Amino acid sequence: MNKNRLEAFSDGVMAIIITIMVLEIKMPHGHELKDLVPVLPAFFSYLQSFWFIGVYWNNHHHLLHTVKKVNGRIMVANMLLLFLLSLVPFATNWVSDTDFAAVPVQVYAVVLLSCGIGWTVLQSVIEKNSHWSPAIKKAMDRQTKKGWMSVVLYGSGIPLAFVNPYISEVLFISVAVMWLIPDKNIERAFDEE
Repeated sequence: MNKNRLEAFSDGVMAIIITIMVLEIKMPHGHELKDLVPVLPAFFSYLQSFWFIGVYWNNHHHLLHTVKKVNGRIMVANMLLLFLLSLVPFATNWVSDTDFAAVPVQVYAVVLLSCGIGWTVLQSVIEKNSHWSPAIKKAMDRQTKKGWMSVVLYGSGIPLAFVNPYISEVLFISVAVMWLIPDKNIERAFDEE
């Protein structure tokens, strides 16, 4: 099967996820700058989750670039990842509505952890169903390490939310920073082929 439909569908789902999140930001009541203050938690939650989805979109593009042929297993693993990413708007809205309270931040951490696991599953399925060159395999092994580090940081955010939800938020942001720029080693590996 051609991967173009998988890429287009994934792009569309991620665009819808971002759109749903922005629609949850309520208009301020009033016409003064000070009236924006109650909206700030929602805006920061949206900004963080937009960044999060954007990072997944960028890296998803790179990951699918390694795929020559799509099969049913890859499609199912991709659907799992998209399902888990579709839970982000719910968690984002709850975090913003509660001003980053501990339990909603924990739920957000669980959603992020689930997405990290979903990513790891997708990458593993793609690896098992692809014939990567040694250069691409080496580059993707680095991705696997980052994936597991992300899972550990997201998982750590669950109990740390009880200590201080903002510690968990720092962990989440550090994962997004770690993945912000897709791995150039993958591009170099393709140039070597």
